Amino acid sequence: MAQIRLALAQLNVTVGDIPGNADAILRWAQHAADRGAHIVAFPEMALTGYPVEDLALRSSFVQASRDAIDDLAAKLAAAGLSQLVVVCGYLDRADGSLDQVGRPKGSPQDAAAILHGGKVVARAVKHHLPNYGVFDEFRYFVPGDTLQIITVHGIDIAVAICEDLWQDGGPVRAARAAGAGLLLTVNASPYERAKDDVRLDLVTRRAREAMCPLAYVNMVGGQDELVFDGDSIVVDETGNVLTRAPQFTEGLLTVDLDLATTTHGADEYAGIRIERTVLTDAPLSAYQPSRSGIAPRLDEEAEIYTAIVTGLRDYIHKNGYSSVALGLSGGIDSALAATIACDALGPENVYGISNPSRYSSEHSKDDAADLAERTGLNYRVLPIEPIVSTFLDNVELTGIAEENLQARIRGMIWMGIANQEGHLVLATGNKSELAVGYSTMYGDAVGAFAPLKDVPKTWVWRLARWRNQAARDLDESPPIPTSSINKEPSAELRPGQLDTDSLPPYELLDDMLDDYVEQDAGAADLVAAGFEAELVERVIRMVDAAEFKRRQYPPGPKISFKAFGRDRRLPITNRWRETMPLGHPNVTPPDRTAPPGEGPRE
Repeated sequence: MAQIRLALAQLNVTVGDIPGNADAILRWAQHAADRGAHIVAFPEMALTGYPVEDLALRSSFVQASRDAIDDLAAKLAAAGLSQLVVVCGYLDRADGSLDQVGRPKGSPQDAAAILHGGKVVARAVKHHLPNYGVFDEFRYFVPGDTLQIITVHGIDIAVAICEDLWQDGGPVRAARAAGAGLLLTVNASPYERAKDDVRLDLVTRRAREAMCPLAYVNMVGGQDELVFDGDSIVVDETGNVLTRAPQFTEGLLTVDLDLATTTHGADEYAGIRIERTVLTDAPLSAYQPSRSGIAPRLDEEAEIYTAIVTGLRDYIHKNGYSSVALGLSGGIDSALAATIACDALGPENVYGISNPSRYSSEHSKDDAADLAERTGLNYRVLPIEPIVSTFLDNVELTGIAEENLQARIRGMIWMGIANQEGHLVLATGNKSELAVGYSTMYGDAVGAFAPLKDVPKTWVWRLARWRNQAARDLDESPPIPTSSINKEPSAELRPGQLDTDSLPPYELLDDMLDDYVEQDAGAADLVAAGFEAELVERVIRMVDAAEFKRRQYPPGPKISFKAFGRDRRLPITNRWRETMPLGHPNVTPPDRTAPPGEGPRE
């Protein structure tokens, strides 16, 4: 057995900022060396950020990544870190002299470089390229066909990349065949609800399969719709957790390991050629190991709330902004969105705008003002009735068209103020409303980012209550007025309006949407699950008809298994309609020739 101190650098990087990311990698490598680490690993594509999407198809971007990894190796040596082994994800290309079927010469590759002694001494290439959910890696990369084993202080360390861990066989089994003393995986694994539990089960299972300890380093931070939650972890060969990093927090996780020394097992496994690079073959002299901790897990509400705060903060800051504007109606959605914005950016950088109409209730106006006072955000009131009246004096609108006019005037006010003062506008709608089209295009749907886009309405209430209780636990004033949480939801676009005038109760709606949207259940499945046939037909019709509106909705942080956008991609022009089981009573067959409606609000 031989000792080694491993560091896992849980970084928040920015796509395309290769110089800035390289500087961060150099800085954290120095931190690792200061802690006495012998090897430090950085996440998948840490040098370029992830996902790079079509940037991978630009040869100039690929070359910049390759040049930067060589430059980083030289800078590490110049900083006195030449003996530190650095494993860093980056974008590379297939350099074979000949084109191969499925691996054209010069194609992009998702790779990890091993840096030592001022040079790139080896590289690992991702084998399994995910092509589901938010991933499109078959579009960009060609797979690797080797497993890289690096020998560091007499220990054989197998290097794998993200999806290689999620798929059976492949590099994990090759590491076992090679007799690796440690399986090190670099990852950019996006957050979704309860994924930390799934991740723990995965690394436990794979460590047992590889028959060696497993170290998993993951990225943190927001990138457009994706949020990375960190949760880096090291387990022993039986799956027992040795150390675990906090969620959503940038930092360095260090652990001392006592590992098997080189055995030089198989040189090939199931078509995977095993490459070996010896860096230091002599074991270290015995030293006193330091203790490693296991960070506590966040509870479900805290996890989701932190993911949304992280996604919003990074979207704003990484795009060069510092402040946001949003409408404050006094309702629960805008109240929660505003509170999240204050937590992400500071209340001094949040600008709430109340636009009461003649239909706005006094309690809604009071609740909006109360929220502003509780949070300390910037607040102004701009009534819309004079603008609405002038418009209607010139263009006659009634019914839903008149209702939507109010929302669009509000949207114009928010956008105008944001343009004038340099803010980004936040849309405050939730996933339930987005699913059934219960929003107004160019009205409450305007914005650059939508923090609650993937949050069902029932979870909006749940997160609001959690956030208030979290404040009480710290002896702070709860930010969200209780009346905003408890009141019946209403768009307040006509007298006495309630959401239930157009929609089923949200508890029932969210239950049905979970089956139809998240699980891809059909109409017959929904009826079999106990939902009324007429309600199933109605809800499905609303969801399907709103696809064109969802395409125009701002991005927002993914927290569920299947978020609208990257996860769920349906054609807008689409005449497929779910039908009930044959012979089911009280169900009107769908009209295949009629155009889809536009939902309860457009």
